[in-house]
Amino acid sequence: MTAFREARSGDLEAVLRLYRQLQPGDPVVSDGADRAVFERILSSTGLHLFVLEMDGVVVATTYLNVIPNITRSASSYAVIENVVVDEALRGTGLGKRIMEGTLRAAWGVGCYKAMLMTGSSRPATHAFYRACGFEAGVKTAYLARPS
Repeated sequence: MTAFREARSGDLEAVLRLYRQLQPGDPVVSDGADRAVFERILSSTGLHLFVLEMDGVVVATTYLNVIPNITRSASSYAVIENVVVDEALRGTGLGKRIMEGTLRAAWGVGCYKAMLMTGSSRPATHAFYRACGFEAGVKTAYLARPS
């Protein structure tokens, strides 16, 4: 049995385990900054960290950012980040389930669009996002990082 829900304070370790699968080269934070940011996300309006549980175990996560907007009849838009399904369970439909819940949440708060970017060049990743309703080539994304 699976359950889609907002993350809770006790989910940090499970979410970090999934994030290590997404970005295995990221350094491990040991000063508590990860806990502080996690709690800030959980308490912030417009920021939604979702998890998908299977038999009580967190097996997938997404991060929905709802951004207020003045254009489009003052309708918010969404940016989805950090989509991760436990690597042992990929290809089982769990990714589709958590994306459906995440998009339903975005539409439920009146977002007129949802965007995401992926750094993956794997055709299966792109096919997955298309199967979830995302269209490639509609917008062009650019990325800047501090030098």
